[in-house]
Amino acid sequence: MTDITADEFGLVEKAKALEPLLRTEAPKGEAGGRLTDATMDALWAAGLMGLWVPRMYGGAELWPIDSLKVIEALCYGDGSTGWVVMAAGVGTGTGAAYIPRSGADILFGDHMSIIAGHGAPLGKAHVEDGGFRLSGDWSYASGILHASHVHTGGIIYENGEPRIDPNTGAPEFRVFVVPMENATLKENWDVLGLRATGSIDYNITDAFVPEDHTHIQRQRTPNQGGDIYKLGIWGLGGIGHTGFALGAGRRMLDELAELARSDSKRPMLLPVQGGGENFETLYGEAEARYRAARALVFESWRAMEEILPEDGPIPTRALTLIRLSLVHITAVANDIASLAFTYGGGGALRTSPLQRCIRDMMAGAQHATTGPLILRQCAKDLMGMAEGKVWGVRSLEDPAPGG
Repeated sequence: MTDITADEFGLVEKAKALEPLLRTEAPKGEAGGRLTDATMDALWAAGLMGLWVPRMYGGAELWPIDSLKVIEALCYGDGSTGWVVMAAGVGTGTGAAYIPRSGADILFGDHMSIIAGHGAPLGKAHVEDGGFRLSGDWSYASGILHASHVHTGGIIYENGEPRIDPNTGAPEFRVFVVPMENATLKENWDVLGLRATGSIDYNITDAFVPEDHTHIQRQRTPNQGGDIYKLGIWGLGGIGHTGFALGAGRRMLDELAELARSDSKRPMLLPVQGGGENFETLYGEAEARYRAARALVFESWRAMEEILPEDGPIPTRALTLIRLSLVHITAVANDIASLAFTYGGGGALRTSPLQRCIRDMMAGAQHATTGPLILRQCAKDLMGMAEGKVWGVRSLEDPAPGG
């Protein structure tokens, strides 16, 4: 019997092997606002675009620890490349797993569609026979320039009013998988970092979406695939964002160390505040914090891998710990970016791999999956102040009436 938790496709090693190419292509991708053809061809050839697609459709259905290592390796080579793979991977993998079999067979039966976009409930979907009529405006659609379909979210309306989901008592919130030709893409990715992700805005107007090309946003039970999909959209996204911070943080530390070594015989090339014992002390502290944060990440996710095959929902505490590890590694990596800019001198100021890594990390740290709100929610659970609560999108809440 095949162990579906094993990386039998060798994706971790394939991701590591792409580092030289990603280093070469990163400046070109940033200049063009999207990943280069050479990068995309290599990702496809390595099987990395099917990272979280169910195996029945030719994907890897990769488990968390190996997924973390894949995204970490890609982001070490180029933050934008790893970001696109994880963002498109979430939309593609959850689309393949959660929509009904009839729709999934259309999208994945004889080829692998790539699905990317923004799943927040910013659209309105009016009920029609056999499906929904969707309109709305969305932002930050990472990976959409390399996708065939849009992963996009909206509230269901029936008879002019939001339809209430009987399982939650709240308006019904669905994710829609829409052909790219139904979306109008905007050329507005004018940002500090992650420039090659092309995370542009888009709108959709009066697109008909068959019901079997949709799923409930909070779905945790797959129609296709195995236990990895118990994590839901947020859980898979959490793997991706954690891997990004791991890869970007390590790359900045290594770039900064290389810069320090190159100036060892010419110390004045580093700024005054960056040389000598002060810099060495701060670099040592950064290494310690990064390695400790990375250890927490893998401790939390190893525990999750043991829980996933068990019956029943994932315990709140296990979800708290993976969220805590994400918030922590992101904060640590963002502090490394600040350290690298402050003490990197001209190597951080001028166009360089170090400068790009700093900007990418600062951009990635803005994502809604991290920050003080989630940290406070984690604290409530860890202090024993959230008994009976479950994790929603960004906070702890009472369980849905339907269980």
